[in-house]
Amino acid sequence: MKKTLMIAALIALPVGLSGCHKKAEAPAAVAPKAEANAMASMAMPADAKMGKATGTVIAVNAAAGTITLEHSAISAVGWSAMTMEFSAKPGVLTGIAVGDKVDFDVTVTGSSGEVTALKKQ
Repeated sequence: MKKTLMIAALIALPVGLSGCHKKAEAPAAVAPKAEANAMASMAMPADAKMGKATGTVIAVNAAAGTITLEHSAISAVGWSAMTMEFSAKPGVLTGIAVGDKVDFDVTVTGSSGEVTALKKQ
């Protein structure tokens, strides 16, 4: 019985180790698609989504980098119409005042959004 186990082990060992020195194959390179929108090529978190909407400015706090908008539904990110506060870089908020009707672009990560572009209607 010991001889049989020993022979089986000696046969199994080289077979089991034969794959140890194989190098993993590199995944095939995928050529990037040409994008018309420069934002599409920017690095974003995997769960980030981009959307566009219209809205009315309810509040602006350039010092804090926030804007509150009463906005239409943003179907690209799965949000219904609502009033909410967004973060925004100060340059985006330049020339925007309470009561302005605006078109805006937003990047949503999780449950928070950042207004990345804002244009008065």
